[in-house]
Amino acid sequence: MRLMSEESRLFLRRFLRRPKQIGSIVPSSGYLSRRMVSAIPWHRVGTIAELGAGTGAITGEIARMAVSTAKVFVFEKDAKMRQRLKRMYPEFICGANVTNLSLLLEAYGLSGGLDCIVSGLPFYNFSEPVREMLLGHIFEALKPGGLFVAFQYSLQMRKPLSRKFEIERIDFVPLNFPPAFVYVCRKR
Repeated sequence: MRLMSEESRLFLRRFLRRPKQIGSIVPSSGYLSRRMVSAIPWHRVGTIAELGAGTGAITGEIARMAVSTAKVFVFEKDAKMRQRLKRMYPEFICGANVTNLSLLLEAYGLSGGLDCIVSGLPFYNFSEPVREMLLGHIFEALKPGGLFVAFQYSLQMRKPLSRKFEIERIDFVPLNFPPAFVYVCRKR
């Protein structure tokens, strides 16, 4: 009998290789995944991107909630996790690097911006210049009034996020390992 799912084993192996990039030893819980997508007005979302998709815990919730005509972009830097996402969600457009977000949007004729971006990126694991660069890419990729929903394991991102976005609320999700905070932000 196996104690860990294939998804959890993959996540743990990739974390052990690149802990700062992966950010956690286990995938997001169902509680966290559902809390992330519950903040999104799905009837108004035609374009969405997920950043740092990992093994697809939140991606699965996006697939369940998004309207059938929605264009979904999924970004995951880790090649093995990205291959898994491509197999599981062939209808989604997969990318490796968030810094290519604007180029990918232009290639799909979406220069007006995305309705929503969901993020599992471990921002506080990155240097301040990298963190600011990523937040800049996210800000530029959203249309005015677009929604940015991100989870973090601390409240340290409150100040950096408030410089770029209006923080509508921060939810605490204790039923995740580690417990997480969900930031629901809007582009001004």
